[in-house]
Amino acid sequence: MFLRKKCRYGSRKLQFLLLFLMLGFLLLMVTTLNPPPSNQSKEGTFQPVEFNPREGYQMDFVETQEMLEAQEESQQYYPLDGLSPFISLREDELIMAVVSPTGKRNHSKARKGYRMVKQQSRRPERKAEGDPESQPLSLPLQDGQGAAAGKRPLGLDTHGFNEVLSERIALRRDLPEVRHPLCLQQKYDSSLPTASVIICFHDEAWSTLLRTVHSIMDTAPKAFLKDIILVDDLSQQGPLKSALSEYISKLDGVKLIRSNKRLGVIRGRMLGAARATGDVLIFMDSHCECQKGWLEPLLARLSSNRNSVVSPVIDVIDWKTFQYYHSVGLHRGVFDWKLDFHWEAVPEHEEKVRQSPISPIRSPVVAGAVVAMDRHYFQNTGAYDSDMTMWGAENLELSIRTWLCGGSVEIIPCSRVGHVYRNHFPRAFSYEEAIVRNKIRIAETWLGSFKENFYKHDTVAFLISKAEKPDCTERLQLQKRLGCRNFQWFVSNVYPELSQLGDTPRFSGKLYSTGVGFCADYRPGRATAEGSIELSPCSDSLTQHFEYNSVKEIRLGSAPLLCFDVRHGKVIPQNCTKETDSSNQHWDVQENGMIVHVLSGKCIEAAKSEDEKDLFLCACNKNANQVWQFERSHGLRQR
Repeated sequence: MFLRKKCRYGSRKLQFLLLFLMLGFLLLMVTTLNPPPSNQSKEGTFQPVEFNPREGYQMDFVETQEMLEAQEESQQYYPLDGLSPFISLREDELIMAVVSPTGKRNHSKARKGYRMVKQQSRRPERKAEGDPESQPLSLPLQDGQGAAAGKRPLGLDTHGFNEVLSERIALRRDLPEVRHPLCLQQKYDSSLPTASVIICFHDEAWSTLLRTVHSIMDTAPKAFLKDIILVDDLSQQGPLKSALSEYISKLDGVKLIRSNKRLGVIRGRMLGAARATGDVLIFMDSHCECQKGWLEPLLARLSSNRNSVVSPVIDVIDWKTFQYYHSVGLHRGVFDWKLDFHWEAVPEHEEKVRQSPISPIRSPVVAGAVVAMDRHYFQNTGAYDSDMTMWGAENLELSIRTWLCGGSVEIIPCSRVGHVYRNHFPRAFSYEEAIVRNKIRIAETWLGSFKENFYKHDTVAFLISKAEKPDCTERLQLQKRLGCRNFQWFVSNVYPELSQLGDTPRFSGKLYSTGVGFCADYRPGRATAEGSIELSPCSDSLTQHFEYNSVKEIRLGSAPLLCFDVRHGKVIPQNCTKETDSSNQHWDVQENGMIVHVLSGKCIEAAKSEDEKDLFLCACNKNANQVWQFERSHGLRQR
């Protein structure tokens, strides 16, 4: 009996042992077939596996970070000390400190609102110059991200530029010296005001965002650069989360604020402005590169005229090749009656009042890519319009308000910053209706009786304004409090050329070839004479927007001072001549879709071969390649 029990006990022990071995074998198989990713840390942050020594190196990141968060709505909020009061803004409620009964913050709980990731007080030791490890971190390309020859550049759909190429370019690179020789002779006082640079971004490419940050740090004197404030507008891309926080924690003077709801560029910039401590605010897009000496000229001008809004000369970084192209001639920012921003050459009457080639340029408006102003002037004159949504036209509202309310708007030639102009706006950044509504707010607040010109030129805005009127009460009260002038003063004294742009275009939009199935596309060159008109797949790019007006010109919507012209039988862009008779720039758009060159009597024909993408003048024969369609035709209407 005893032996039977012992055998029974032994067999059970053997069964347990076999079961344990089987479980161990299964676990080993699972581990072998599904190895854990080698490029991720325990927390799931991105860790580079491969890198080019010329592009960067892997940093040791500190795990703990100090954060400032807004709590649940039921808790009591108090404004942070040191914040200057905003006028007529709602965003002053976004940055708050919580007074807890225990005096402690529990960071383990998920909370609503905004958090600020503060950089570590201790800066990592720098490597010697020339050491490959002294370069900043550059994320490697993911599997499958290589762009095969002849294929559409990867990242174009997501960002509107060649992200793959950008990732292969070092985050810190030297730009060619393009400043005027007189700029190099300028000496600046050591008592210039300090600056806070505010960069709002949403799902920006890692490389362009950090290239912007390092460009600022490498070119701005430390004595004048108070801080760089990054405002993350609810980015969803993985590397822009914990990996970015850890990267930024190693950079002196760089702060990261994260929003837990989508704000848009306008409100995101205001959020950053609320945390800025510099004397001057500089709002910059997240895909820029700064030239040496870009900051001091802006600060010097603002120190002598605090009621100014100033901008550097904005150069072009090619979206496809990332080459830096500087504008040879000086330009100023203008707009048309559709409230669309354009560049134009500085007119002769403005050149006459400038004392030297590097004197500030009076500009009706400035571009939104980089703009600077005194911090208190910005706040006390209404900041940005907080009821504008997402992005678009905020630079026009700021500029027009500045002129009408006693300030000035200028471009500083000795300050130059490169900007990546996207090939097109990706879907994540496309808010056409929001932009139109922002323009309606400008018209209803600042244009007065001239708003009728705007509605005549923008059909969508006309229909929206008829259906619903925006509440501009706060901005109208601001206008009254500041004692602002009316828009007639602006037209008479700042931008008289605007009154000459009142002609409504007869046709506008894309110019589509029914025979080839492509659209006309303006390709800018280094100079006007080097630009071209080519056929490209139709897109929403501004370079495919054209207008045909009552004086028989076909103007480029993205560059309204350029018109269709002819050279050696080819259609090219040239400066509009404004000639009334015998002009090489006059065209007759016929009902049958033919576009006839008035002077020669020939028709525009799309090239037939794949190698040729140009537009030519040929004898009119009504073949399919001579038939064109404008996207929109404009009829007269009553408001």
